[in-house]
Amino acid sequence: MRIDLHTHSSVSDGTRPPAEVMRRAALAGLDVVALTDHDTTRGWDEARAALPGGLTFVPGMELSCELDGRSLHLLAYYFDPDDPELSAELARIQEARDTRGRAMVERLRELGSSVTLEQVERIADGARIGRPHIARAMVEAGTVASPDEAFTEEWIGGDGRAYVTRYGLDPARAVRLVRDAGGVSVLAHPRVRRGGEVFDDEVIRTLAGTGLDGVEIDHPGHEPDDRDALRVLAAELGLVGTGSSDDHGELSGDRIGCETTDPEAFERLVARAGGAR
Repeated sequence: MRIDLHTHSSVSDGTRPPAEVMRRAALAGLDVVALTDHDTTRGWDEARAALPGGLTFVPGMELSCELDGRSLHLLAYYFDPDDPELSAELARIQEARDTRGRAMVERLRELGSSVTLEQVERIADGARIGRPHIARAMVEAGTVASPDEAFTEEWIGGDGRAYVTRYGLDPARAVRLVRDAGGVSVLAHPRVRRGGEVFDDEVIRTLAGTGLDGVEIDHPGHEPDDRDALRVLAAELGLVGTGSSDDHGELSGDRIGCETTDPEAFERLVARAGGAR
């Protein structure tokens, strides 16, 4: 059984519509796939309606958090999307995304880029503005040659000249919100050393103590040594170790299914959920 628990669609910052993500999941030989768009469940209905026979859909989301001024992402699964407290926080995060996007475009223009808000909004196509949308607009405007070049200190990387911070949930509170909504939570890609945020063992231990259910281990951005270390830590803390592609369509090279979760680990994760399975 092949299971991918981290994918994105054009509802957030992927390039493929939810229905296309499901079709590509089946073509990649997956048996189970989660749709985990950033801070939204808006793609779930389309994904379910387009689900090919034999493919199981896992309802999910990648929740934006902030820890000591750094961006931390939490994968949430099987939660009630109508939970009032979680829904209120999602609305706040989404509004902050739009404000941040406009501010980053303004900074880019001040730095000499010809990128416009209209370009970014067209690329986002109704989704909340994220940095990948801005990066694609920068390519279109000739500011950079590829989206990867945008995610640097020169432009919109974490310490970049045009980077703007945004509202994110405290991770411990986010874990609690997901749990109270009947779901389970997994720390996303904690050891991506190139262009990502790296979180040490102490952070993972602390989150495990607040009710975190799992940690993403087999991720395209994780080196072998980091995967081995995370596996040992997950076993020590009783966390479920997952594997996922973090596919964003064309933006990530259409890599859905390139990393997968062990079926036994998936069953352990499902057993912890009390939400809308």
